[in-house]
Amino acid sequence: MGRFDEIAEKSAQKTDAQLASEISGLTRLTDIEISKLFPQKVDKERLMKLLEIVKESTDENDQINKLTGNIKELAGTAIKLIKLFL
Repeated sequence: MGRFDEIAEKSAQKTDAQLASEISGLTRLTDIEISKLFPQKVDKERLMKLLEIVKESTDENDQINKLTGNIKELAGTAIKLIKLFL
């Protein structure tokens, strides 16, 4: 592993941790819980997108339409969250 690879990896980990912290500020989940449920950066990004749909849309029909339009991308994220509550 070269010097730049190591720097890139550390930067990615730092960004991932910051994203988990941002998400935990919007939910009841802790940074650690978010990192366990959504270990990859892309997983956290999908979670953020799902949270934005729910938080931004004031009308439930609007939320349903936005979620339906993104269901393939966000279904796995929604399933992980639902399993958390079961």
